[in-house]
Amino acid sequence: MMELHSGFAAARQSERFHPLLLVGGYVLDFLVIHPFSDGNGRMSRLLTLLLLYQSGYGVGRFISLEQLIAETKETYYEALAVSTSGWHQDEQDLRPWLTYLLGVLIGAYGRFEDRVRAIGAKGSKTEAVKRFIRSTIADEFTIEDIRIATGHVVSNELIRRVLKELRDRGFIVTLERGRHARYRRISTDF
Repeated sequence: MMELHSGFAAARQSERFHPLLLVGGYVLDFLVIHPFSDGNGRMSRLLTLLLLYQSGYGVGRFISLEQLIAETKETYYEALAVSTSGWHQDEQDLRPWLTYLLGVLIGAYGRFEDRVRAIGAKGSKTEAVKRFIRSTIADEFTIEDIRIATGHVVSNELIRRVLKELRDRGFIVTLERGRHARYRRISTDF
């Protein structure tokens, strides 16, 4: 694992390879190394999210990559099997795994676009904010999360007004105030 971490860090710092290639390679190696007796798949998906966030790919904040992988489980295992064949002899083929992983990301961005389009097409901006709060995967969110999810068409002032209304009605709570205010959804019954 130390060799994997240091190799990944050096490759990322060199900027010689695209970050998505590095993330895919890291996750594949992690899965083959299998450092834990249980939970390697879940950990690999968490690592994927972390490395994608660090590389500027934040779609996992709004669309569940875990769900997309679960929906394509058979293809996941096929790509993993093909790409890990020959790994111990340094003769693996990363392409099937990368093709799968990039397909999941393309699917996630497609779902995100559909969600943004639906928000823009249906109802008022107030309803778009409420729809985001009801449907976001994470229970915690920020005003910036709402702005991104609504395609930057809703003003901070309107978002704050909706948040205040929902907070006063007990549907959300404020976790942090000020410039980096964070909120937690308590209920979706609004």
